Amino acid sequence: MTVIEIRIELKKGVADPEGKNTWKTLESLGFEGIRGVRSVKLFEVDLDMPADRAVAAGEEMCRKLLANPVVQSYKVAVR
Repeated sequence: MTVIEIRIELKKGVADPEGKNTWKTLESLGFEGIRGVRSVKLFEVDLDMPADRAVAAGEEMCRKLLANPVVQSYKVAVR
């Protein structure tokens, strides 16, 4: 079995309202020195296949369902 991690994040320049709201809330709770907060989705997928095929399958999952290539980028890695 191979475990892959799929990390999906917004591309540079795309507004991240969830990250911005989290940043504001953290500051209002008294946390100092925060320079920015970005939201990221992380999927952990268990696959019954070799690592090279698992990475290829993860990339296909992103293209077909998990990521919107217009505003998001993704990385697939074996864990």
